[in-house]
Amino acid sequence: MTPEELRASIPALDDGAYFNAGASGPSPRSVLDATCAAVRGHETDAPTGDGCYPVAFEAFEDCRERFAEFLGASTDELALTHSTADGIARIAASIDWEPGDVVVRTDLEHSAGILPWWNLREQGVEVRVLETEAGRVDRQAYERAVSDARLVCFNSITWTHGTKWPVADLVETAHDHGAEVLVDAVQSVGQTDLDCTAWNAEYVVGACHKWLLGPWGAGFLVVREDVTTDPVQVGYRSVVDPSSPDPELKRGAARFEVGTTNVGPYAGAVAAMDLHDELGTDRIERRIHDLAARLADGLGERVLGPADPETGLVAFSPDDEDSEALVERLAAEDLYIRALPSGAVRASVHAYNTREEVDALLAAL
Repeated sequence: MTPEELRASIPALDDGAYFNAGASGPSPRSVLDATCAAVRGHETDAPTGDGCYPVAFEAFEDCRERFAEFLGASTDELALTHSTADGIARIAASIDWEPGDVVVRTDLEHSAGILPWWNLREQGVEVRVLETEAGRVDRQAYERAVSDARLVCFNSITWTHGTKWPVADLVETAHDHGAEVLVDAVQSVGQTDLDCTAWNAEYVVGACHKWLLGPWGAGFLVVREDVTTDPVQVGYRSVVDPSSPDPELKRGAARFEVGTTNVGPYAGAVAAMDLHDELGTDRIERRIHDLAARLADGLGERVLGPADPETGLVAFSPDDEDSEALVERLAAEDLYIRALPSGAVRASVHAYNTREEVDALLAAL
């Protein structure tokens, strides 16, 4: 498959130039077909066939295996979630916090990486916010911040600036001070190569509905095999034998799964990963870089992230326009970007975009 064929397979792109995969990516037909077929089969064939629960469990295991392969993890380390926020919240609720424990997060976290820690305030947990500069972290300031931390949370790619962070190095520094690490990898999935094993973080979370172009509702939580945290929420999918009078939690990350959920998003996620592999990560990264660099070059000093983009996320100043008004004006011209809470705007340049679309965006700005 070529980027041009990918574009032709995405129905939403018939209606304009879409630069917002960093928020939600439009799904190709093959992903939509797999999602719908799984739901249809589960609701029409399974009830009088193999059974709804066996069919669902098989779909979950297929997705677990595919996610593990795609992310560089083992199947024992992979739990299925609904979203990035879902994965973070499960871990935040499950750690056995004590008064005085410290969580370090950056000032660039999405609300998914802010609210779960804020919710711990009544347990006496301190949330320490590490300030950044232009999407970068000062390594000395980081080391000071994590020196007495219980847990550190940060993004692999900043959603505000599109900067790639040295994840493995930051994890190692946190470990040197006895802290665990949770990495929000949602902006990496489908945009760049991702190897959770190389990062060595205790927890990695993400979802398939952004750069991977999968459906909403399929996320993942990678829990390193030696981590002993037990879930605070427990259901029949958390334990080895739900009918046992003395149930035992599953040994792997699946202990963080709870109960009934829709099979469709997970089937769609598998199709999205298959499509990604057909295109190839190297080809995707090269095309994203070329188009993002074209956009950044045209924007000049308005760019708020790296002048030579490190990812497809290009944040820039709306100049003399209100950011929301600019987004609305561009949408009227069939050009779709998003406003950021900072007052900036952001274009997410994906492999399905074209040079002509980038030039049209620049002309409209």
